[in-house]
Amino acid sequence: MAGGLTACALATAAGADTYRFATYNTELSRDGPGLLLRDLVRGKDAQIAAVLQVIAAGDADVLALQSFDYDLTGEALSRFAAAAGYPHAFALRPNTGLATGLDMDGDGRFGGPRDAQGYGRFTGQGGMAVLSRFPILADRVQDLSALLWEDVPDALLPEWDGAPFPSAEARAAQRLPTTGHWIVPVDLPGGVAEVMVFHASPPVFDGPEDRNGKRNHDEIVLWQHVLYGRVGTAPAGPFVLAGDANLDPVDGEGIKAAIDRLLQDPRLQDARPEGHAGMDTVDWSGIGLGDMRVSYIFASTHWRIADSGVLWPGPDEALSEVVDTASRHRLVWVDLALSPPAE
Repeated sequence: MAGGLTACALATAAGADTYRFATYNTELSRDGPGLLLRDLVRGKDAQIAAVLQVIAAGDADVLALQSFDYDLTGEALSRFAAAAGYPHAFALRPNTGLATGLDMDGDGRFGGPRDAQGYGRFTGQGGMAVLSRFPILADRVQDLSALLWEDVPDALLPEWDGAPFPSAEARAAQRLPTTGHWIVPVDLPGGVAEVMVFHASPPVFDGPEDRNGKRNHDEIVLWQHVLYGRVGTAPAGPFVLAGDANLDPVDGEGIKAAIDRLLQDPRLQDARPEGHAGMDTVDWSGIGLGDMRVSYIFASTHWRIADSGVLWPGPDEALSEVVDTASRHRLVWVDLALSPPAE
């Protein structure tokens, strides 16, 4: 199916046991704490309004959000979820902006956004969230966000001149997840499904030690360690892996083997969702990179893939403007059925 922003293209797949999962990097991140909440309260922010329109068009049952600022009380997410029409919302404090007190990027300075566990000017900048039409079993969530990078099997730890980069002290404190790695159970009418969500570091903005490139690789490959039971507890039933990997299989920077491993993993199904720009999910033409595929939804083999798409601007000029106003990223969706296809 072409994933343009049209009512026809976004009709929910038929069947009571079919569910729509989506992932969307909203770019709803502000320059200071509380500013997103301020904009939500004022109700006049054009970007927020556009993001809500895109989400309404996507019509997902379960939606993973990236680049959504976290606040300790959860009020911003609560207000946003209500505006989007979702009765259930979940978020944990991300690693973005979480201070370490150390020089984590090797520039000889302390307290900068790259000295946090994940890049951020303040705690919670550019966090994640899950919205759902069905109950989220928050007491059963697995949060892998505190996992130390050096504790990951076969980690590609950055080094310089044969020593840990930027220092042994920094390595001992560095968590792997840039934003977070969560396994969130959702109580669907057809049974519990576990939604595995993340937002990996861009594999750029570093030096010859390739710190961010290696971190991006290991953040993506971490899900395979989970599925093999090497880290955390592997889902026992149906699951969905959704998020922004910040890595295109062909174009741009990064260690391509990481996403290739997920695309080729026999335990995962890639619906190969398409829109008016093929399978690409972000428009980075403004920074000279063009269109790329960086957001993904993988389904476990418990599911039958009924449909999928990427919400790129389509023939409707008004709706196309909404998509571009909302975010450079595009909402990616997949319809999944728990029952086998009718014979």
